[in-house]
Amino acid sequence: MSLSISQAKRTCSMTKKLWQFPWGYPEAALFAAGIILVGFLLQLVVGHFNFGLLHYPANLIALAILAGLIGLGTCFQNSLFSRWIAGIPMAVTLTAALLSFALYMELTPQLSRIPPQYSDLVSRLGFRMVTSSWPFVLLYTLTLIALGITTLKRLLRFSRRDISFLCNHLGLWILLASAGFGAADRVRVVMNVDLGETEWRVFNQDNEALELPIAIELKKFTMEEYPPNLTIVDRQAPPDSQPDGKSSLKFFQIDPKRLKGQIDDWAITIDEYLHTAVRVGGEFIANPMPESTPAAKVTAQNLLTGEVKTGWVSAGGKVPGSFFSDLPLDERLSLVMTQPEPKRYASDITVTHVIQEDVTLFDATLEVNKPISVGNWMIYQYGYDTTLGKLSRWSAMELVYDPWLLPAQIGMYLMAAGALLLAWNGANRRRVSK
Repeated sequence: MSLSISQAKRTCSMTKKLWQFPWGYPEAALFAAGIILVGFLLQLVVGHFNFGLLHYPANLIALAILAGLIGLGTCFQNSLFSRWIAGIPMAVTLTAALLSFALYMELTPQLSRIPPQYSDLVSRLGFRMVTSSWPFVLLYTLTLIALGITTLKRLLRFSRRDISFLCNHLGLWILLASAGFGAADRVRVVMNVDLGETEWRVFNQDNEALELPIAIELKKFTMEEYPPNLTIVDRQAPPDSQPDGKSSLKFFQIDPKRLKGQIDDWAITIDEYLHTAVRVGGEFIANPMPESTPAAKVTAQNLLTGEVKTGWVSAGGKVPGSFFSDLPLDERLSLVMTQPEPKRYASDITVTHVIQEDVTLFDATLEVNKPISVGNWMIYQYGYDTTLGKLSRWSAMELVYDPWLLPAQIGMYLMAAGALLLAWNGANRRRVSK
């Protein structure tokens, strides 16, 4: 009897018509495709979604409306439509759709704004600014609703077994909501600070000066450089015929642990290397002064003729008075040194943060990939005067204001806790099964 019932259910599921409850993956795929199509139509009619409209307090109002829709869906959680929206087929379909957009973003260049000359269909459909396109915004909103209903339903019938589930889903919802609804409140500016000066102003895209609650004094700019390369060039060739990329030249990387190498038919030996040197007459001597440049005394031997050349080579500095030096190998070829690449650059700064009458002042060293946090502000090392290199007289710093940073961090911490709990529960189940 049980076998006949299961067979009947299987036969019924095989003969179920499209859009007949319970809805499954086909209906979810068609629903998502319809949402994307509506988004493309909105994109063509009204253009990109303006996240600037969700500036405080409009974003809080929109978030409250979204929470109301989630609460309404949870109140009618036993309805077929609510169960479908919060079901696995819809979750998988929305995740696949969002991942498809994310993959496209990774594979194609994205713009922060569309110039007027970009009038092609790809730009009009929003593919050059995916996160501001209507299809992405509608999928993002629907994902928040579905994820919110799923999480709230499980929270209302809370069980200890659901802790990891709630941490993962609630954390993801908070993270997604913070990223979207906080986008308009996020401020990103670049501040150029001269050495020995204090700056508290930045300029927006309209070249208007804006005063910030943060002042930065640049006390010192430092740079560490990699040892330069050696290469062979043709002195008689016109400048425009010289190889213009490192891929078309053969290089020998100077390394104190590897003093011998080969470039074409020439065997190169580093007799002496000075990372900070100045030229005195025809020689170079070690000197750590700021204007010093790398220099190497090398011996080059032609492997075909046995001819030997010895001398100093230096790329020269980026200021007047620092001399370039090459080693002629024959009537056409010379051994030259390239400019060293930056290894690390940092700014020693003093930061003053003013909030009403509360003033915070501290010293810090700002490096690439090592930002500092000041309230809701993050300060990043952004750039320097590349024409002067380590002698740069100013430093560029990027300041990012994000009042939604704390909720986003809470969401990430919840997801991390959920992942740890899942791993812990899995280990316990394996231990019990043994």
